[in-house]
Amino acid sequence: MHQQKRFFVFRGPALQYQEVRFFRTKLFLFGLGIASLCLFGLLLLNHLGSDVLGVGYDRANLLELENENLRNEIQLLTDKMSEVQHSLERLHVRGNELRLLADLTSVDDDTREAAVGGAVIASADAFLTGEAGTILAEAQTLIEKLSREVRFQQTSYREITRKFELNKDLFAHMPAVKPMAGYYSINGFGMRIHPVLRVYRMHPGVDIINDVGTKVYAAGDGVVRFSGRTSGGYGIMIQISHGFGFTTLYAHLSDVKVRVGQTVSRGELIGLSGRSGLVSGPHLHYEVRRNGVKQNPVDYFFDDIDAARYRLQLARVQ
Repeated sequence: MHQQKRFFVFRGPALQYQEVRFFRTKLFLFGLGIASLCLFGLLLLNHLGSDVLGVGYDRANLLELENENLRNEIQLLTDKMSEVQHSLERLHVRGNELRLLADLTSVDDDTREAAVGGAVIASADAFLTGEAGTILAEAQTLIEKLSREVRFQQTSYREITRKFELNKDLFAHMPAVKPMAGYYSINGFGMRIHPVLRVYRMHPGVDIINDVGTKVYAAGDGVVRFSGRTSGGYGIMIQISHGFGFTTLYAHLSDVKVRVGQTVSRGELIGLSGRSGLVSGPHLHYEVRRNGVKQNPVDYFFDDIDAARYRLQLARVQ
C-alpha cells in the first residue's frame, strides 16, 4: 500500500520532532487567506485610484447611478410634456372659437383624436427594460402625439388666417350700407302694386325716397359694369359688381359720376338721385343680387347707416 507522507517540525528547547497533521490543507488555507488579503488590498487601491486597473466595478456603480438619473430626467420631461399637452388643449378650444368667428366649422373631438392620436410606441432602445423601458416608451409616444397636435393646430390656424383675410376682402366688397340718405319701407321688397302700372308684380329692390340731386354712394367696393341710360323703366342706372357673387343696381338717377370699368370703394360718390324712367316721384331704386338671385337690400343694411354717415365714421377711425 501507498504510505501517506508525514511532515515533522522541531518543537521545544529539546528540538524534538513533532508531526504536523493536515499540513497541506492548512498550507492551502493560509495561501488562500494571503491571496484574498492581497486581492482586497488591490481592489481598495483600485477604488481609491478611480479604477486604474479597468476592472469596471466603479463604472458599473456609476452606470447604475446614471441610469437612475436618466429615469428621473425622462419622468420629469414627461411631466413637462403633459403640461404642454394641457396648453395645446386650451389652444384647441381657443382655435374652435376663432374658427366660429371666421365662419368656419369647429373641429370636433373625434376628428381631432383621429388626427393626433396613435398607439403606444415600443422603445427602440434594446438595453432598457422594465420600468425604464416603459417610461421611455411613454415619453416617445407623448412626444409623437404632441408633434402631431402641433402640426394639426398649425394647419387649423393657417386655415383660420386665410379665412380671416378672405373675410376682410369679402366684408369690404359686401354691400353693407344704405347707398343714399332718405326714407324707405322695410316692406318694399317683394310682391306689390306697381305705383304707375297699377298691376301686382314683384318689386326686386327697395325705394329710398329723397329729393332729386341727393348724393348716391357705392354700397361696397367693386367695379362699375354699367353706367348710363337704359331703354327700360330703370332710366339712368349704375350697376356695380362687387365680387363674391354680389352685384348692386342704382336706378332712376339724374346723373352718374362714374364710368364703366372704374373701381370704386364703399362710400364713394357714384351719382345723383332723380326721377328718370318709369317712376311716380323722385327716389333711388336700389337692388342687391347674390349669384344672380335677388336679395332684400334691407337685410344688408348695417344699423341703417347710410354711406355718407359711414364715410364720416370711417374718417374718425382713420
